[in-house]
Amino acid sequence: MHENGASESRSDPTLTLQDLLDGGKRAMASALAGIDRQTRNPDSDNLLDAAYLAPRGQVIGLTGPPGVGKSTLINSLIQHSRANGLTVGVIAVDPSSQVSRGALLGDRVRMRTDPDDQGVFVRSLAARGRLGGLSEIAFAATVLMRAVYDRVIVETVGVGQSEADIASVADTVVLCIQPGSGDSMQFMKAGIMEIPHIAAVTKADAGPAASRALAELKGALGLATPSDPSWDIPCLLVSAAHNKGISELIHHVDRHATHLSQSGGRDRKRHAQAGMWLTGAITAAYGHRGAELLGPSLKLEVGEAPFALEHRLASMLRVVRVEAQT
Repeated sequence: MHENGASESRSDPTLTLQDLLDGGKRAMASALAGIDRQTRNPDSDNLLDAAYLAPRGQVIGLTGPPGVGKSTLINSLIQHSRANGLTVGVIAVDPSSQVSRGALLGDRVRMRTDPDDQGVFVRSLAARGRLGGLSEIAFAATVLMRAVYDRVIVETVGVGQSEADIASVADTVVLCIQPGSGDSMQFMKAGIMEIPHIAAVTKADAGPAASRALAELKGALGLATPSDPSWDIPCLLVSAAHNKGISELIHHVDRHATHLSQSGGRDRKRHAQAGMWLTGAITAAYGHRGAELLGPSLKLEVGEAPFALEHRLASMLRVVRVEAQT
């Protein structure tokens, strides 16, 4: 794992949200190192809960198959954002080594940013065998980053049809397909067409093939049930290599942010995501029986942060387990 090619920082469990805001890349790298090593404790839970309750940035999820050009597109989004004075955090989920379980950095080398620019932070996370396109700690990492940066971009591992996890962390999901791949039809079969808020055909310089892919994409989206019926999903052609469609893409990203803000959709979405994370974390550790034992306690109230709550609920289940064994 890396941040802009830098060596991984040691985790500091005593970091506060203000430390994160003041400490630049080093502080963020330290905080992420802690949760990536699964060394959560009351201090790290307090940091995560404080970050959850103080969101700052919009979270943009980029999903699509391998080779579609997501990393190259992220480069363009970073450059455009920095040119407009916005800070950017990037979470790039990579395939895992079957030996070390660490990230195989792959096309992360295509993300070229200035190591001295404190307004850009890029982090790779290992998928560790998850099939939903994200790392198991992606939610916590997103929560930290969106409390610090104006824009947070989450790139999925790019495993093709099993990309639906992106909806569990992103405010705005951008689905990318490429000309001549037949991706739109494959995604339609998998139900992925129900999650994007913006759809883009990359490598628009492919000419007629790109136009055909755009028509197929629009047709596939027309047959899907959208996640938000009040939002019309824009479909566009983009080419990061030729800087085509990037401004239009960002325009629609900003439009969707405004739509969520005005409708209250962002708060509802983030609350639902946190509730899903809480239930998933308990179920992963204690199974469905554990979740059933908690009953109504396994519920995140509006305005409540999930991380310390998950720790308390897990402690309750550990007590129940010990009592059952005696």
